[in-house]
Amino acid sequence: MSESLLPDEGAEYVPFNEDHIADRLAEISDEDADARATALLAGLDDYELDPEDAELLAHLGDDFDDDADEVIPPVVAIIGRPNVGKSTLVNRILGRREAVVEDVPGVTRDRVSYQAEWLGKKFTIVDTGGWEHDAKGIHARVAEQAEVAADLADVILFVVDSRVGATATDEAVVKMLRRKKKPVLLVANKVDDFNQESEASFLWGLGFGQPWPVSALHGRGAADLLDAVVAKLPEFSAFGGIIPRGGPRRIALIGRPNVGKSSLLNKMAGSERVVVDTLAGTTRDPVDELVELGGEVFRFVDTAGIRRRQHMAQGSDYYASLRTQAALEKAEVAVVLVAVDEVLSEQDVRILQMTIDSGRALVLAFNKWDLMDDDRRRYLEREIETDLAHVEWAPRVNISAKTGWHKDKLVPALHTALESWDKRISTGKLNTFLGELVGAHPHPLRGGKQPRILFGTQVSSRPPRFVLFTTGFLDPGYRRFITRRLRETFGFEGTPIEVAMRVREKRQRSK
Repeated sequence: MSESLLPDEGAEYVPFNEDHIADRLAEISDEDADARATALLAGLDDYELDPEDAELLAHLGDDFDDDADEVIPPVVAIIGRPNVGKSTLVNRILGRREAVVEDVPGVTRDRVSYQAEWLGKKFTIVDTGGWEHDAKGIHARVAEQAEVAADLADVILFVVDSRVGATATDEAVVKMLRRKKKPVLLVANKVDDFNQESEASFLWGLGFGQPWPVSALHGRGAADLLDAVVAKLPEFSAFGGIIPRGGPRRIALIGRPNVGKSSLLNKMAGSERVVVDTLAGTTRDPVDELVELGGEVFRFVDTAGIRRRQHMAQGSDYYASLRTQAALEKAEVAVVLVAVDEVLSEQDVRILQMTIDSGRALVLAFNKWDLMDDDRRRYLEREIETDLAHVEWAPRVNISAKTGWHKDKLVPALHTALESWDKRISTGKLNTFLGELVGAHPHPLRGGKQPRILFGTQVSSRPPRFVLFTTGFLDPGYRRFITRRLRETFGFEGTPIEVAMRVREKRQRSK
């Protein structure tokens, strides 16, 4: 579970007394810390563990496979006009209710992509939701949005309402899809029984071959459709491909439209032509740009894709969100730009949450700082305290993208965030920390019971992820307290941290 601060998580646990855990840890040798962890691990034999637990514990101390090449899963875009059942189909494929489903067109969504799996094959679903209703230009809007999704996709599911048939809006999308020359599966939705399949046959005329009759609501035909999807999926995304580890660190420069992303990139690149490394096998030739900052080369990922077609991003968050997610997929650290001459917006906060959810390291860059007067400065500090409290752990840099003022200060902030993102804590140190923390600040009693932490381990880095074996459910506020103290003790500045629980019961003794 991500440490994102959700409204229903409640307040963070506040201890009644101070402690000196950092000093205590410094006094304990690595040998003693490892011995304590070994004893705690042996104590888990008294608890019911499942095969997944056994697999995790069997690999304690193994190096994380951080240096392996990263494969970006293939992308399936689901497109179609409003109210044909796209989001219902997304939920059917995911097997859970994730996408917002409503009969009113134009429902706003904070997320536009989801991770899915079928027959062992992992892929990303892109749901073309969140368009803005415009009665005069609806055909163009739907087609534009579909084109953005198609550019990022390896396989396209074109959803049509079988009861209505092909409309003028559908025809506009068809013309665009023919130009893309991507694999397209035509989905005839709302075919609830065998008698309605004849209605789907009329869609052969669209030129995409066999229409797949499906009832997204009831699940009819969904398995056959997914079999066909998996058969057409490549091994990895043509858009993202395989990202080799090593080399320059990968940075996504993101933020809402017109916040200064392009200006900052151009200023960092200087007056000379930026070095361009074209990724082979991509669908619309996105480029990674190599930029030298502070004597070090960094790779800014998919910045060309973010900057292109800005006219299509006007009036809707959807296009910016889609490209932001694509850039985050390929990045290691995100520099999120916030314009200080404007009030922090819901979109700023949403982009920050998207970065946290992606698990990437984070640096906050406050742009146009040189133009801010004293009155605005006071209001901004208040906004940061209220709206950005959940990312107080992110390094902050005040810059001017237009003049390049303080751009070199990004380098130490990037190093801090990436070092935290890569950081590993030994099992011995982690369990010593947990023992000292719980000893000084035990979990509050709940119903006369007090859950205990039996054992903890870091299961991965990039970002750091921890698993705690416990005897009961830890309150969200107490988990947030543990996360904050992990940051303070081990210096996880600039990276999200995930702390998961595995509640385990004691074995029943045989008579």
